[in-house]
Amino acid sequence: MSRIIAITNQKGGVGKTTTSVNLAASLANFRMRVLLVDLDPQGNATMGSGVDKHELELSTCETIMGDCSFNEARVHAEEAGFDVLPANSDLTAAEVGLMNATMKEKRLKLALDPARNEYDFILIDCPPTLNMLTLNALVAADGVLIPIQTEYYALEGLSALLRTIEQVQQHMNPDLKVDGILRTMHDLRNNLANQVSSQLTAHFADQVFKTIIPRNVRVAEAPSHGLPIINYDRQSRGAVAYMALASELMRKIKQASQNNGIQQTNG
Repeated sequence: MSRIIAITNQKGGVGKTTTSVNLAASLANFRMRVLLVDLDPQGNATMGSGVDKHELELSTCETIMGDCSFNEARVHAEEAGFDVLPANSDLTAAEVGLMNATMKEKRLKLALDPARNEYDFILIDCPPTLNMLTLNALVAADGVLIPIQTEYYALEGLSALLRTIEQVQQHMNPDLKVDGILRTMHDLRNNLANQVSSQLTAHFADQVFKTIIPRNVRVAEAPSHGLPIINYDRQSRGAVAYMALASELMRKIKQASQNNGIQQTNG
């Protein structure tokens, strides 16, 4: 069974889509079977994976509305090495349509259930707002990965997101876990960034990934070429960091699974 991870933050510009694409590629580089679900109407994760959002016949929109299966809509991002459930602006219509749909919070979960046996990881790139699409992602997911930029307002936004996750746990998805908080676009030369980074580790301890994604020009350039950073510049600091993140994520999930098995045995 695969692990479904929603990559989300209600604040925009924190490296959410960049993390979704590059983590997917890094996991695929470790021979993991990966599906990246683009749940943002901007379709940036689709384009960043090398898939043209303007030429889609079927997309996440049709999948989530029940007009097609994930199998019919998915495409293989050849150079990136993983599958994509692509999106474009049509997804805005799905957000509106979901408001009056039956089981509106569970549509993505139902669509992805058949995919679990085919993938080791299913990553969901969420829109930068708490809307019906994001709620669908949180209900479908086993875990949440939260990219956060080390800046002044970061902790305030994080607290709001954690309250939202807690509400979803209480009412719709009791098994949802926070897989980790990821510090992104970090500048080691910036004192404020270092202070925020220290605050995060002080407040959230083991929930914060040890891996830090540095601010890196090559990472910013890669999407314009439709490539993940490990395909664009494998030697760059950004590529090394995302490979380290993939390795750390796999270790964390394996450790959590082993601990859960021990608890069940003792119970």
